[in-house]
Amino acid sequence: MTFAQKLQMGKTGESVIAKWMNRRGFSVLPVYEIEQGKFKGPALYSVNAQLIAPDMLAFTPDGQARWIEAKTKSAFTWHRKSGTWQTGINLRHYLDYLKVQDLSPWPIVLMFLQLPGQAKDSPEGCPTGLFGDPLNVLRYNEHHRHEVEEPHMVYWNYDKLTFLAPLAEVLPIDTPAL
Repeated sequence: MTFAQKLQMGKTGESVIAKWMNRRGFSVLPVYEIEQGKFKGPALYSVNAQLIAPDMLAFTPDGQARWIEAKTKSAFTWHRKSGTWQTGINLRHYLDYLKVQDLSPWPIVLMFLQLPGQAKDSPEGCPTGLFGDPLNVLRYNEHHRHEVEEPHMVYWNYDKLTFLAPLAEVLPIDTPAL
């Protein structure tokens, strides 16, 4: 898959997750690229640093609010050593999200839209749906970090993620192919 295809899949996934949050009573403020065409994601300018920011802020009229970082994945990967399904994100981004979490009054929820695909060398039966948890939960449930080669990543086991919704509930019928 090319970079442009991955970017489009991610943007479509963000939109799908935002609409799912809308159906749950949340208004959603997407945080768009500041430098158009530079493929730089959203940024938070804190007093001491420029940090990678989550994709959107979701809130309700009664004062509930949370940051949402949306990840769209073609499939969970199979971790052979542990015999578990896993998903992960770029370690640098994760470390910035943890810093944003420490600065923000609102929790950051990392959501994984896991599509029906097959990762290379994975067995049949890959789980699908929308999964996620607040970073304050995920930070204590990391399975491992991969820092040998770029990109450095952090991974979580499928069974440590909260199942939020099946694909049929998240993906509207008119969603373009992801």
